Amino acid sequence: MSQTKLIVETLKQELRKQGINYRQVAQTLGLSEASVKRLFAENSFTLERIGQVCELLHLEISDLIHQMEKNIDLINQLTLEQETELVSDIKLLLMAHFLMNKLEFSEIIDIYDISETEGIRLLARLDRMKIIELQPGNRVRLMISKHFQLITGGPIQRLYAQKLQSEFFNSSFNHGGEFRIYVSGMFSRDANAEVIRKIKRLAEDAHELRDDSDNLPLEERFGCSLILAIRPWEPKIFDALRRQPNPKAF
Repeated sequence: MSQTKLIVETLKQELRKQGINYRQVAQTLGLSEASVKRLFAENSFTLERIGQVCELLHLEISDLIHQMEKNIDLINQLTLEQETELVSDIKLLLMAHFLMNKLEFSEIIDIYDISETEGIRLLARLDRMKIIELQPGNRVRLMISKHFQLITGGPIQRLYAQKLQSEFFNSSFNHGGEFRIYVSGMFSRDANAEVIRKIKRLAEDAHELRDDSDNLPLEERFGCSLILAIRPWEPKIFDALRRQPNPKAF
């Protein structure tokens, strides 16, 4: 990834951390919101404009560069050994999954049948695997980049193909928050390439919308999976670990 793109990605990350939206950036730069979105999409910021956005964030450009350098060390793909260890222990996989979806440790053990002691052991394993950096108070710093991808045909993708794919598609996709579309026809090679490009762009947009949702309280978010179809859904292997509500006392 080019240094310019890394700087712009870091800028977006800092904006999300502070809850600053494109409209506020547009006002600062004296541009339309559409123009600002284009600047981010095309990574076409001038140094002057980066400086203006840094002022909005109350950051020095050197602070931005320092954060960018920290991000360079993030993992874009796990090793075969790391993926194998994750799928060998469903609770470890669950902990990694929800930490990557920005849930707090306390929220995970509150929702799922994992004791605090067991949860801390899982955090320690993920720290040793270099997936997270365990910090005081059971806080974590993710060592996974936003461009993280699974190994093609690797252990996690095989788990999905064997156990989760049919479960995901076992739906009419007619309920709230669900959508599925099927398109078929004769395409030219150029048309096929254009569709693939747009699908990749949709994936990038979905990543950004997911990141924007990270600032919302947990009760305003729910798990979704996208494969040119979307539905509120949680794998049964995770759902089975949910804590059951205590029966009301009479």
